Amino acid sequence: MYLDVADSASLPYGWSRFAQFSLAVVNQIHPKLSIRKETQHQFNARESDWGFTSFMPLSEVYDHGKGYLLNDTLIVEAEVTVRKMLDYWSYDSKKETGYVGLKNQGATCYMNSLLQTLYHIPYFRKAVYHMPTTENDMPSGSIPLALQSLFYKLQYSDISVATKELTKSFGWDTYDSFMQHDVQELNRVLCEKLEDKMKGTVVEGTIQQLFEGHHINYIECINVDYKSSRKESFYDLQLDVKGCRDVYASFDKYVEVERLEGDNKYHAEQFGLQDAKKGVLFLDFPPVLQLQLKRFEYDYMRDTMVKINDRYEFPLQLDLDKDDGKYLAPDADRSVRNLYTLHSVLVHSGGVHGGHYYAFIRPTLSDQWFKFDDERVTKEDIKKALEEQYGGEEELPQLNPGFNNTPFKFTKYSNAYMLVYIRESDKEKIMCNVDEKDIAEHLRMRLKKEQEEKEHKKKEKAEAHLYTIIKVARDEDLSEQIGKDIYFDLVDHDKVRSFRIQKQLPFTAFKEEVAKEFGIPVQFQRYWLWAKRQNHTYRPNRPLSAHEELQTVGNLREVSNKAHNAELKLFLEVELGMDLRPLPPPDKSREDILIFFKLYDPEKEELRYVGRMFLKAVGKPIEILAKLNELAGFPDDEEIELYEEIKFEPNIMCEPIDKRLSFKNSQLEDGDIICLQKAISSEGETNYRYPDVPSFLEYVHNRQIVHFRLLEKPKEDDFSLELSKLHTYDDVVERVAGHIGLDDPAKIRLTSHNCYSQQPKPQPIRYRGVEHLSDMLIHYNQTSDILYYEVLDIPLPELQGLKTLKVAFHHSTKDEVVSHSIRLPKNSTVGDVINDLKEQL
Repeated sequence: MYLDVADSASLPYGWSRFAQFSLAVVNQIHPKLSIRKETQHQFNARESDWGFTSFMPLSEVYDHGKGYLLNDTLIVEAEVTVRKMLDYWSYDSKKETGYVGLKNQGATCYMNSLLQTLYHIPYFRKAVYHMPTTENDMPSGSIPLALQSLFYKLQYSDISVATKELTKSFGWDTYDSFMQHDVQELNRVLCEKLEDKMKGTVVEGTIQQLFEGHHINYIECINVDYKSSRKESFYDLQLDVKGCRDVYASFDKYVEVERLEGDNKYHAEQFGLQDAKKGVLFLDFPPVLQLQLKRFEYDYMRDTMVKINDRYEFPLQLDLDKDDGKYLAPDADRSVRNLYTLHSVLVHSGGVHGGHYYAFIRPTLSDQWFKFDDERVTKEDIKKALEEQYGGEEELPQLNPGFNNTPFKFTKYSNAYMLVYIRESDKEKIMCNVDEKDIAEHLRMRLKKEQEEKEHKKKEKAEAHLYTIIKVARDEDLSEQIGKDIYFDLVDHDKVRSFRIQKQLPFTAFKEEVAKEFGIPVQFQRYWLWAKRQNHTYRPNRPLSAHEELQTVGNLREVSNKAHNAELKLFLEVELGMDLRPLPPPDKSREDILIFFKLYDPEKEELRYVGRMFLKAVGKPIEILAKLNELAGFPDDEEIELYEEIKFEPNIMCEPIDKRLSFKNSQLEDGDIICLQKAISSEGETNYRYPDVPSFLEYVHNRQIVHFRLLEKPKEDDFSLELSKLHTYDDVVERVAGHIGLDDPAKIRLTSHNCYSQQPKPQPIRYRGVEHLSDMLIHYNQTSDILYYEVLDIPLPELQGLKTLKVAFHHSTKDEVVSHSIRLPKNSTVGDVINDLKEQL
């Protein structure tokens, strides 16, 4: 879903507007379940629309019970605020603020806001720098080194920093990066891993020193002298938002005393069931206090997660000693003053189904706040960082104040979900100075080398218009690739030697380069241009003329490719004598054609390149059979069959050649391919799977190695099978069943692979729902080689005739909601459902 500029095609030159906006699909049954997403964009003629490629699943839209589509009506809301224009193209975060942002990998804004918060706790950053790593470590396999590298770049880079090495060190693949993970979970996992890596080093215990606090859980009997308590540590505190107006109210609720009485009495040792008080009190708070605000909670009535957008205030100064230390246990350490100052506010903008994350941070605890929003860092005032992140409702100004209009209020979907406070008494220690002497020498050298490589690539990119790439294929490449890497055409140009040559250099200078590289003197080199034919094959077309060889490389490329910035592809023809020394290239008249030859062995099912020849166009194959036998290594009188390889897309076309017709009459020309093989008798055909060249090429064209994975273990290859793209659903499950030793192939259900998420698709493939294996492997314009399988209790055709129902009902004796899944035929009645439930329960 996108927001577009009206009349974008007729925008005046230079038009631009910066807007913050939200788009929402309204839930017409439960408005609080409306799906809303927020973003911002600099709209201009070049980028006149902006929004979300994946707003919500269509299945939820079409499900009338969900409440989005009612009476054939879908309500979409857009709230747009045009802000003071910010030139996103030229905005320089480092220049404007002194800080740089982090690049978003797709949905990693939640991680970016947390990393910026941790980075701007200098004591934490210094400890990360002092973790022992070596020059042999790789950032993608070491969380400490990846974090050191990331922090170093944040400190010294002039542009936004990538996080891919860090996410790889977490063990995340591409799909994981596109998942909205839980920030609290990420924070804990990261700190636990760092804590473990710090053991036995000079920075051991840093995580505990910074973030660890302690509280006691106690139960105290009212009528007898009995008390039980348990000390626990915490690294962050989860505070209730719902029903609390501010942080202090949440702490009040946190330490609220619960009465255990009536049916809920406490069983005290030696005293039996007793009335008691249960609660939590704090023994000590950490220097860095992390508060997770419970903005998301599970709604049992609606059976879904909801976001709490209620107004919730948090102070700049937090006093946890207030009211004579009511949050502290009697034996708590009261020598430390628990007065905190706000360091950072992490914000979630959007709804429960997704949204955007960013952070407001005071890096030096001064009055100046900064907004860290992925790649962009901006200066912000205290109102923006605090009051505007309280949530709640906002009232729009009335358009006609003189009239008695009802003010329009809308819910603010941007609000704080995590707060970080620093204790005043520890401020000097935590906000310490961090400079280059804190960074290991090998890390500085590594990152300096990375920077130099980046600059080199940048320079190459800037000078790219001065150079061209020339790819040179030789007979050696054809011999090496045909029958291994490729079967059709002659060569994969991505796997041949390439040269980066200045465009103004004469082609003769390039030939000198080739002479140095391959040891072939200039006078023995002849180059052929490749041409893409109408049937999409790629063949050597003609040799360069003497006049063309005198031109510059740039001119020659333009003449040959007729395509801007295209590479120049050449075939280097080198003739060798009996002693394998180069010879001058033979004269080529208009009657001479260059033909390439492949040899097929049906017994070994092998196809290989055996050479090339200049032939007279008016000549006939029958006249050169002895030469062809010599090329193939056969006796002179061996009977052979000849086929012309014509094309392979979309279908194989490889036709027999009449040996009594001239090459010209068979329409053979420069660059064509002839496949030859021994003649096979009709009796001998049954001995081979693919007795001739066309049948073998057909097999290769449709051959598909498929990697099968158990649906329960979607990241682990289980086994691989060689199949045909033309196989039906029944063919595939039969092969799978045979491999795993299952008697009934109908009990196997297959699921396709999503190439973008690297996960199984949400819905399995319907039984005989597709024609061929090729249809099972296609995902939009991508082709996969992965299928997921599962073994069912009943045959798939029978299962597809059943309907799965999720039944939720209230358990009266236990006073809880129980959910249960059942499967019944689609024509079942409500009575059938009840009877089935009775049996299962």
